[in-house]
Amino acid sequence: MRWKPNVTVAAIVELQGRFLLVEEQTDQGLRLNQPAGHLDDGESLLNACIREAAEETGFQIRPTALVGIYQWSPPGQTGLTYLRFAFAAELLGAEGDPTRDRVNLAFAGQYPHALLCHLDDGIVRAIWMSREELLTCQAAHRSPLTLQCVDDYLAGRRFPIDLIHHYD
Repeated sequence: MRWKPNVTVAAIVELQGRFLLVEEQTDQGLRLNQPAGHLDDGESLLNACIREAAEETGFQIRPTALVGIYQWSPPGQTGLTYLRFAFAAELLGAEGDPTRDRVNLAFAGQYPHALLCHLDDGIVRAIWMSREELLTCQAAHRSPLTLQCVDDYLAGRRFPIDLIHHYD
């Protein structure tokens, strides 16, 4: 039997200096992470990113660039490795579009999560945080990748989306 890493995707969405994150219940308690999750069988990386963001936040996004590829093995969990593809993404919805209006209301803190909809099991809420706010709560990050992806995004790391090819 061949060992295989867990392939995951994450959406890095920034709006007015704040990043879209999810607060989720895990085996280690309440944690913060980007909208992220596992690649499903037969799914492209881009479609997985779009799906996970919608399931975890209620927002529709469009990946615009690859920020980075990260390999991480959680301490004390032998044989477990994550291979994360993190994408810069933009929110969909033009000005005047009800989706954009809900984004603005959610961003202003008028809703406890992004949109009034059912979120994935374990997701408590979607929230917007600045990098400085993320720094103050590192112990609550799902993994060190949470802050690393934001830092790489802020450093301007962007690789063309057409770097990734998906064949059916």
